[in-house]
Amino acid sequence: MSTSSQPLSRRSFGRLAAGAAGAIGMGASGACAPQGTRPSARSPLRIMAINHVWSQAIKRRTKEFEERIGRRVSMTLLTSDQLSSSYNVKLNASGTDVDVMMVRALQEQLVFAHNDWLTDLTDLVEGDKEFAWADFQKAPRDASLAAGKILSVPVVTERPTLYYRKDLVEGLGGPPRTLDALMSAALELTEKKKGFYGYVGRGQRSGAVSQWSSFLYSHGGDFLVDGKSAIGSRQALAAYDYYGKLLGTAGPPGATNMSLEQAMPIFAQGKAAFYIDADAIYSNFLDPKIATPAVRESVGFAPFPAGPAGAKPHNIPSWSLGINKFSLLRDDAWEFIRWAAGPKMSAALQSDGIPGARRSVWSDRRTLAAFPPDLAEAMRLNAERGLGYDRPRVLQVGRARDIVGRPLVAAILGESVRPVVRDADAEFAEFLVRDNRHKES
Repeated sequence: MSTSSQPLSRRSFGRLAAGAAGAIGMGASGACAPQGTRPSARSPLRIMAINHVWSQAIKRRTKEFEERIGRRVSMTLLTSDQLSSSYNVKLNASGTDVDVMMVRALQEQLVFAHNDWLTDLTDLVEGDKEFAWADFQKAPRDASLAAGKILSVPVVTERPTLYYRKDLVEGLGGPPRTLDALMSAALELTEKKKGFYGYVGRGQRSGAVSQWSSFLYSHGGDFLVDGKSAIGSRQALAAYDYYGKLLGTAGPPGATNMSLEQAMPIFAQGKAAFYIDADAIYSNFLDPKIATPAVRESVGFAPFPAGPAGAKPHNIPSWSLGINKFSLLRDDAWEFIRWAAGPKMSAALQSDGIPGARRSVWSDRRTLAAFPPDLAEAMRLNAERGLGYDRPRVLQVGRARDIVGRPLVAAILGESVRPVVRDADAEFAEFLVRDNRHKES
């Protein structure tokens, strides 16, 4: 969206003194704001965001938005833990001192929706032709919904990419296109006595679930079917067995303690042939401070390999923008989202190497030029094939991931997986009943 030629669309929330926007809450100074309090023209639009390349890029551009709306913008960048803690404190107190919220649609949005902390954006998003909601990829768009309402707008997307060493797969006919081929190549290239591994990936109980999800879908499984646990299905069992064998046999020791922070350096330091993880981290393998010369010169990028059910990676909105239900500046907050997630800004940021959520930017050669060509193609294909979630869509996401991840640990350790899956399936089924009761309470 042009910040100079495009007129403002003042689709107002009504700025009612009554209701949530005028409820007693925390004012800009932190004191309680009495019902009906109106923000002055000097009150800043307050944005809370994760400290991420996307938010850093937006923060550098806020001057032009300030000139557009005639109001100062205050943008606070925090770690994910700090952000979650701040939201809990402010929103539980019906705080008015945050307007635009950067949220994880798949991690906390359902809880925020259940607590009625997010503004319903449905009419605004769908009624704004210039904003072009249909231009957003279907998978991230679907993840923005809760109970049929659009509660957030995706701004950063993420898919799993197969990172591989080109110099090691020349004799194997190139990167694996199927999971069977990946398994075969990883086992063939493993030389544990020399400290070299065919595959590295996340194996930590909860943290591995999001990456395992693509293996699950590609085996024809899912976390839930018709609202009930599906992790005990034969497809899920096959996915557990596969991932456990891949990482347990071809992977490094201590894999069950590895999250992104532990797995990524192993590939970057040239100690593994294959690695599947988020495409957003690709620059680490081109960075002289992180990757060895051999990795920088030979790293390749490929789409997620096909399993028995085809190639079904996730394509998720890792971060989205929502509006605090208690904000007194919801009109300006919506204008910020229109600007920051609009077609023009999305194209500009993707041209800088920040993967967005709009279909138009993924079909524009100019916006893809910032990525290595094989990575751009892998991202494009994964986006087309992808599902919009990488974890169970429940209120208590952390607990769900912990349950689902238990058989993963057993599989990686080489234990008998079937009884662990059976127990986890029963536990997950019981959890879903409690989770739904909590949702309805």
